[in-house]
Amino acid sequence: MSIAGLVRESGLTRPTVYRLLASLAAEGLLDHDHKSGNWILGPEMFLLGSVAAARFPFEDLARPSLRRLAEETGESAFYSIRRGNETVCVLREEGSFPVRSFVLHEGVRFPLGVASAGTAMMAFLPEDEQDAILSGWEHHAGDFATGHTLEIVRGNLERTRLTGYSVNPGLVLEGSWGMAAAVFDALGRPVGALSLTGIEPRFRPERQEFLGKLLMEEAHKISSARPDPT
Repeated sequence: MSIAGLVRESGLTRPTVYRLLASLAAEGLLDHDHKSGNWILGPEMFLLGSVAAARFPFEDLARPSLRRLAEETGESAFYSIRRGNETVCVLREEGSFPVRSFVLHEGVRFPLGVASAGTAMMAFLPEDEQDAILSGWEHHAGDFATGHTLEIVRGNLERTRLTGYSVNPGLVLEGSWGMAAAVFDALGRPVGALSLTGIEPRFRPERQEFLGKLLMEEAHKISSARPDPT
């Protein structure tokens, strides 16, 4: 992001933002791209991520499932985790189908109940947790509340509980569809979700059952392989 964008987003003065950026750059946490003028993540961020990765074995747990899903369906496959009342995409595997949806990629966050992964996780939360989110839905969903009205979300959650997998019929971006199945920890709590995304013709009703079955099978494999909570 440019310094002008950072000033705008942070609400801080330009001199203050510049001092903060310079301090972070001095520690290697940020770099300044002189060609674009943007500030970007520095090498120390990569090292920090590498150290943290040992605590979160997403790669070992989810990557094999993502590869199988991408190879068997041709769609792009993703693994998202729950962080509070949000979902965060942490892994992706591109499929072979040449036309793709670019709504989801590593680092993208959505409120629980938004998009297919968030719907899959929220559907299997305890009822009181769901009610707490739904009671303040417009504030929780923010800009996504327009496409994800309370009525639509309630219906999506109910269908997900019945089928075991969620379907997002282009609610985030028109024409970009997704499906997901939740991953559970040893106590039966939804902690992540496998999802497939692509264009609408690839997610016709006659194909959804096939995709949903694959998603649930792979999600079950990950759930069974997760270590017990400590």
